[in-house]
Parts: sequence; C-alpha cells; structure tokens
Amino acid sequence: MATYKAPIDDMRFILHDVFDAESVWSSMPGTAEMSQDLADAVLEEAGKVAEGIMFPLNRSGDEEGCQFDDGVVTTPTGFKDAFNALAEGGWTAFSGNPEFGGQGMPKSLAVLFEEMMHSANCSLALYPLLSNGACLAIDAHATEELKQTYLPKIYSGEWSGTMCLTEPHSGTDLGILKTKAEPLADGSYEITGTKIFITGGEHDLTENIIHLVLARLPGAPQGPKGISLFIVPKFLVNEDGSLGERNGAVCGSIEHKMGIKGSATCVMNFDNAKGWLVGEENNGLACMFTMMNYERVSIGLQGLGLGETSYQSAVEYALDRTQGRAATGAQNPDQAADPIIVHGDVRRMLMTMRALNQGGRALAAYLGLQLDIAKFSEDAEARAKAEDRVALLTPVAKAFFTDRGLDTTILGQQVFGGHGYIREWGMEQMVRDVRIAQIYEGTNGIQALDLAGRKVARNKGASMAALIAEIREWLGTEKGKIGELTEQLEEALVLVETATANLLEQAQEDPNAINALAVEYLDIVGYVLYAWLWARMIAAVDGRDDEFANSKRITAAFYYERLLPKIHSLYAQFKAGSKNIMALAADQF
Repeated sequence: MATYKAPIDDMRFILHDVFDAESVWSSMPGTAEMSQDLADAVLEEAGKVAEGIMFPLNRSGDEEGCQFDDGVVTTPTGFKDAFNALAEGGWTAFSGNPEFGGQGMPKSLAVLFEEMMHSANCSLALYPLLSNGACLAIDAHATEELKQTYLPKIYSGEWSGTMCLTEPHSGTDLGILKTKAEPLADGSYEITGTKIFITGGEHDLTENIIHLVLARLPGAPQGPKGISLFIVPKFLVNEDGSLGERNGAVCGSIEHKMGIKGSATCVMNFDNAKGWLVGEENNGLACMFTMMNYERVSIGLQGLGLGETSYQSAVEYALDRTQGRAATGAQNPDQAADPIIVHGDVRRMLMTMRALNQGGRALAAYLGLQLDIAKFSEDAEARAKAEDRVALLTPVAKAFFTDRGLDTTILGQQVFGGHGYIREWGMEQMVRDVRIAQIYEGTNGIQALDLAGRKVARNKGASMAALIAEIREWLGTEKGKIGELTEQLEEALVLVETATANLLEQAQEDPNAINALAVEYLDIVGYVLYAWLWARMIAAVDGRDDEFANSKRITAAFYYERLLPKIHSLYAQFKAGSKNIMALAADQF
C-alpha cells in the first residue's frame, strides 16, 4: 500500500543548512519574527496535518470521487471535516495577509507545506490552494471595500475561491474568450458566459464560493488587451457581511477525469450573474496573472509531492518484497529470496526518484525565498532582482517539477511490478493524479514557450545571464567544498550559455525556432539548476561524517553521473532546430 511520512529532516536541512533562511527572514520586517525554531515547529505541525488529516482520505476520496446532482456537488466522505480542520488550524490561510486574517508565513515555508499537502492528498489540497491564489489577486488589485468583504471570509475557510478562465473554445488563447460583462447602474456588472475546467467551481466544503472571472466589457479592444477581471460570488453578500440571494453562477456538470477525482472540476454557467470589477477595465489578464503565477508554482509542487509519496512507497515495497538473489550472493540465505532492493535496476529507479525529488525540493525552497525577498525586502535592488528571478524560474518550476513528477511516479509504479498496476496498492492512483499537473495552469509546452520566448528571448538572455552569474559567484566561494563536481557544474553552465545564445540566434532567423526548441531548452535549464542545488547541498554537509551527510554525497554523485548527462542529448536535439519538425504539410499527418 501507498505510504507517506513528511520529509521534515530534509526540509529543515534545505532551509537552514543550504540556504540559511533565518538570516534572510531576519533581514526583512515582514518575516523578521520567523526563527529557525519556529519554522521547525511549523513544519512539524504541518507534517502532522498532512499525514494525519489529509493522507487517510486520499484513497477513499479517489474511489468515491465527487458527485453531481442538479447543480449540487458533494465531495467525498471526510473531505468537509478535513477542510474544516485545516481552516480551524489556520492552514487554509498559511501565507495570507495578516491584515485580513492570514497567517503571514513566509513563502519559503509555504512551498514546503504545499509539497506535503500534495503528497498527502492533492485533490483535497486544491481547494485551499485555489482559494489562496484568489486571495492574492484580490489583495493585489481589488478595492479596499472588496478586500474587506471577501478576504477575511476566504482566509477563515468559511468561503473559498476559484479561477475562471477557460471556455469551451478558448484555453490558452484567452484573447478569444466570449464571456460578457455589462455595466449596471449600481456600479456592479452583469456577467454572462460559460467557463470549463473550473477547479472547485462548486462543492459542499464552504458556504460561499468566490469566482474570479475573466470577461469582456462592451466596446473593449479585441484580444488579450480587452479582458477585465470580476469577483462573482455564488451567493451575493449583504452590507453586513451576511449571505444574500443566490447569484447566477451555477455548475452545469462536473468532469469525469483520469485522476484527482476528489477535486470537483466544473462547467460553470454564468447567467446574468452579478460581479464586481477587480483592478482597471481591460487589465484583467495582468490582474489574473497574480493568481496564475502562484498556482503554477503550486501545481509544480503537485508533481514534486506525488513523486515523494511514490518514492517512499516504492522504498517500503522494495525492502519487503522478496524475489531473486543479489548478484553478489544471497543476502538472506535463510529465506527463499532476497528483498528486491538488492537488485541494481531497482536501485537505479529508487536513486533516480530520490535525486529528482530532493533536487526539486531544494529548487522549491530557493524559489520560495526569492518570493519572500520580492515581497518583503526593503532594498529596491534586491526586490527587483528577486522579481526577475521568480519570473524566470516560475515556468521552469511548473514544467520541470511536473514532468519529473510523472517520471518518478511511473518509476515507483514500476518498482511494484504487477502490483503497481493494481488498484488497491495505490501506485496507479499517483500516476493518474500527477498526470494533470503537466496540463492545467498552462500546459508544459506553454511553460516552455514562456521561458524561451518571454523570459529569455524578449530580454536577449539577460535574466538567464544574471542567474548563471549568481551560480558562478556561489561556485567561486564554495568550490573547495564540492571537489570534482566543480568542473562538471561549470561545464553544464557553459552548455546553458551556449544553448541560450543558439536560441537567440535561431529565433532571429526562424519564426518557428522558439516553438520548436522551447521544451528541450527548459529541460536543459532544469537539469542544470538541480545540479547547482545538489552542489549546494554537498557544500552544506562539508566536514560532516554522519549517515544523512553521506547519503547526500552518494545521491549527488548519482545525479551528476546518471542524470545530469541528459543535457548533452537534449542539446543535440535542440541544435536540430525546427526544420524537420515543420517539414510535413498538415495533410500529411
């Protein structure tokens, strides 16, 4: 059966030993109260929540799924009580603005908690995580009146939030959406249209659901520059904060999905629904990106979290399952066979999972710290640098975490052999649950285009050059601690520089280049970032001779010898350009 225990020791190591997070927190007024001891206590309690409240409902939630009946959605048994427990403990408002009832925890802690949530039960996790994203957009762009009306109730867990973008004819290309907004005399708007694939669009967990809806005003410019953002509640809110009449926001159906069956994925029909403008007219897409970027990082953590659960489950199975003998001779001579963990191929799979999971966790924490600096630093230059780093790395985190998340869940399933394909062992659920993470919140191909086109080509590689310079600066001071990894990391950095220059060159000559090369480029960047972070982990255990430190060294060596070399084959594909991809005529497919 699947098993999960929050990897608290590794999380503490990454925060404190690798990144010295306390020194970052103490330098900023918004996080100055967060100490190492407090962070450790928070992680410990977060682990208990994930293990004790969320994980026990993971399998049953998948088997029962959400039920739909004439516009009413019922979540799996136990979900409502679990959500209430999360809300009562303040976990649904983990990093929310304290001014409106949020807990104000640093994002560098939040990313680790979100990993735990996704590891334990990603279907249940999606409800509070969508709400958190909605709160960010409202807090950043709405009027003070709207903030006061909606934020405290969402943070308390009494209400929840959604993101309503996709329409039946319009996914990534939001510029062609058809949902309309008509101004009303009282300053509100009448919203009419249909949205699909709306996570948590209808459910029984909260008494109200606050939809953030993209729509087009009369006379608005065509394309993405003519989109506005609106708050559209399920129930209208009276002046005293109580709930009024039902709004024209109704669930038409729920999707029957491959995975995340405990998460209600809804078709939402807005029929003359009343809404309120968030931000300026025709600037809705920019406002919504505040939420979208948060959700993209969070969904990346879904891949990371499920990869961790798959790894832990596979290790437990490999230690218990007996089959065959070790190549060096029987390890269990009194038994009919040895546990399968003695076999090289099983070890290869487990080591791959371990190396990817721990490398990903380090990147998540690094990104979380950059988000903290971007939000809380009083140094304008530091904020700008961190904002640039976050913009550059968000598509990498979303795509690379989830691509590798599928890899790790499949490897875990493979360790189980035939049992991995059987429902009751739990491994097939992880494969089904993680698969969506590569698709929603912008497919991974779109993330790659965002990285290669918007974040690299648009500023002629300046952001990537700044990141490489940061890595080289670190390498210059710490190379004595990482020994032979120094040369390999420098070689990898040169390859990223070469690939970036090649990307810019091809983009000048070939309009198809960005589309054709983006995925390989993102993967190269992802593998090299993990290599840097593994080097940082090795530097952090320098001088230690304990089991934890030695396991880090062994795993780092595996990563550098068995996984990092993938960048060379990726670069060979990358250099081929777009010619053979675009050569066939459409009717030849």
